[in-house]
This record gives sequence, structure tokens and C-alpha cells, in this order.
Amino acid sequence: MASTAKEPHVVIVGGGFGGLNAAKAFRNAPVRVTLVDRTNHHLFQPLLYQVATASLSPADIAVPIRSVLSRQRNVRVLLGEVTGVDLAGRRITVDADAMEYDYLILAVGAANNYFGHEEWARFAPALKNLDEALTIRERMLLAFEAAEREEDPVVRRRLLTFVVIGGGATGVEMAGAFAELARYILARDFRSLDASLSRVVLVEIGQRILQAFPEGLSASAERQLTSLGVEVIKGRRFRTIDEQGVEFEDGERLLAATVIWAAGVRGTPLARSLGVELDRIGRVKIEPDCSLPGHPNAFAIGDMTLLRDRNGVDVPGLSPAAIQEGRFVARCILGDLEGLPRGQFAYRDKGTMATIGRSRAIAKVGRLQMSGTLAWLAWLGVHVLFLIGFKNRFAVMFAWMWQYITFKRGARLITGHTARAALPAAAPAIAPPAPGPSPARRAVADAVSGGA
Repeated sequence: MASTAKEPHVVIVGGGFGGLNAAKAFRNAPVRVTLVDRTNHHLFQPLLYQVATASLSPADIAVPIRSVLSRQRNVRVLLGEVTGVDLAGRRITVDADAMEYDYLILAVGAANNYFGHEEWARFAPALKNLDEALTIRERMLLAFEAAEREEDPVVRRRLLTFVVIGGGATGVEMAGAFAELARYILARDFRSLDASLSRVVLVEIGQRILQAFPEGLSASAERQLTSLGVEVIKGRRFRTIDEQGVEFEDGERLLAATVIWAAGVRGTPLARSLGVELDRIGRVKIEPDCSLPGHPNAFAIGDMTLLRDRNGVDVPGLSPAAIQEGRFVARCILGDLEGLPRGQFAYRDKGTMATIGRSRAIAKVGRLQMSGTLAWLAWLGVHVLFLIGFKNRFAVMFAWMWQYITFKRGARLITGHTARAALPAAAPAIAPPAPGPSPARRAVADAVSGGA
């Protein structure tokens, strides 16, 4: 419906699961909605690792926010970054411009947490957005290409070693995908490479992987990973990550050309600037109605928050929780306009899942626990269902069916040089090139080693 200046202005910061579902919940409501995001697309983050491992293309898991909300006439979408929030004055700063609001919904997600070692990001990229996924994909593919040309078996072994740090869902999914690449893609597409030379290592400092799942499912996931050839290292801390790979506290070196960080998140700088109480990793402690303490017209939802719901359940940082919070907050705002009291948020647990590889997964839905092929089929169905847009669902289903039948991945493209600058300088661990290498060989070696 057309909006007027007299209608309350609701500003939503973030076009992820929470923010987008909040905006959609205002359809036909007597409010003006402005959604601000620093990217122009909604990203289906649970499948981001499949872009990083060349299973899917970026457009398969992302859709323009304007396209999703194009038929909702009371919503305006702005591309920009919110750099400040004045809770007392009810205004935000978008780049250099001020914008006033009647209600504010913050849904800015979380940032990567390197636990005080930001220098590790250069050598171990994380996985929170498409840029990071494409950087990982470039590194992985360039490592394969360099190994194809490398004659020294020690150097080749290092190039074909992939280390994933963090045994949560993202880490397990990444490790499984790398193992499948090594097992199937290397053997079929690279003539000089022996798949048995590849090595995939999952490092978890805790005593078990997937700690959010019951112990039985965690053990099942580890067995499924091991069956793919993944080495699982648990209960060991590392001292540093550098161009050589990973060094553990006891001094042991794990040489690897590709290291991926999947070990945790923290609050964003915007969350830290709000002046409200935070937990130890920078998440905002919110009220039972998802509002900020002392500011009933400002809400925060999703990964950026810490909330114990009315049933005493700690709300997890998962997409279903963000979706539910976004819709709940919209109902609270519309209830305010009608003079109705607000309720308290109650999380409905629809289950948690993690995929490990082809026909390998674990799932917990209520009291039901599944593993193996049945869990994998459930995972496929749920993730296709949550994808936004028919085109995306069709593309992803077709890609998965093709991969299942042929073991081929169609997104294995090295498309640019953006990843070259981010690659670690690994020259000390790579043997000097033979006299007179070809320009092509020098280019691939430079890319993997972080050269010019």
C-alpha cells in the first residue's frame, strides 16, 4: 500500500533471515519501512560452504533484496552501511546521512572471531559472505592446479593438505566437502595427482565435534567424516597460524597450503557501539520482547543477540530462530500501534541438521535423531524449502541431482585475481622452481604462494 509521512517509520538494518522476514511481515501494514543493507542481496548462509567448495554458484544461494520485496509498496531498500545509532535521538547514520525512525530493528548478524589474533585472517579466511566463499574457492582450486604441475612430492603433499579449524556445523560441512573433492575430483580431472596424497584435517579444541548435538550424533558424524578420509583432531590447542600452516602448542607443525577458519563468531562493531550490555563475545543482551534494555522502540534480533526466551531456552544463532524473531518483532510493533500489550518471545525448535557429504548427515528433530542417508535426504528437503525464489530452488535441486549422479561439480571456476592478494606467502615451504619454468607455471605457483 502507498505510505504517507504520517505513518510510523520502521527502519530495518540487515537483509538476512531476520531482517528480511521482519520486512515481509509488514506487508499491507500502515507503516513505512526502510531496509538498509551494505550488500544488495539476501544470502542463504547455510549453503555458503557449497559455494566455497565449488558445488554451487553464488547466484544459486543469493537473491537481490529489491527483487524479494519488489511487490511490497510500503518498503524502500537502501544500499549503504550503518555507521552509527543514536538510540536516544531515534536516528541512525547511513554512510554520512542521518535517518530518523519511529521503530528500529537491528539484524546485522555476527562477525568472525579470531580470539584476538586478527593476523590469522590473512592465512585462514573465514566463511561469512560471498566474497570470503569465493576467496576460499580460488585458493582451493589454485592449490590443485599448482599441485598438478609440482614435481616435488613433499611440496605437492603440502599443496594438497586442507585444514579446517572449528568442529561446528560449518567446519564439519567444509571438511566433508573438501574430502569429497579430493576423493572424486582429483582422481578424475587431474592426471598427475594421486587422490591418496591429499589430506583433509578437522581441528577442534574441544573434546568432540558438533557439541550442539547429542553425543551419539556427534560420534556418528565423526565416523562419517572418517569414512571420507578426514582426520579429526580433538582436544588440541594451536599456537599460531601462518604461511606454513598450523603450529600446535607442543610445537608440532601441520603443513598446509589451505587453512579455513570456522571456529567462532563475535558481535559486530555496530553492536559494540550501542552502549548497552553485551556478553563476553559481544552479543547484545536483549529483553524478552527482543527490545534493547531501556529502549522499547529499538529491537535487535538474530546472531547479534543473546536471549533466553520465556520458556527458559537459550535461543540459538540459527536461521530459523532469526526468522521467528523477525516475525515476532513485527507483530510487537503492529501491536503497539493498536495499543496491545507485547508478549515474550518463545523459540520453536524445528530441529538442527549438519551435512557431512554425499548421503552423509546427522539431524535432530524433537526427540527424533537421524544419521546417514535418511538425515541427508531430510537436510536436502529442508534447505531447498527455505531457499527464496523458485529459480534458486530449481537451480540448487538440479545441481545436487547432477552431482549425485555424475560426481561432477560445475562451479570450479577461477574467474579473477581478487584472491591472489589474500593468499598467504608460502614460499619458504615450497621448493625452488626448476630452471626455466614456463610463464604459465610461474603464474600458478605465484598465485598459490601469494606472490605478485
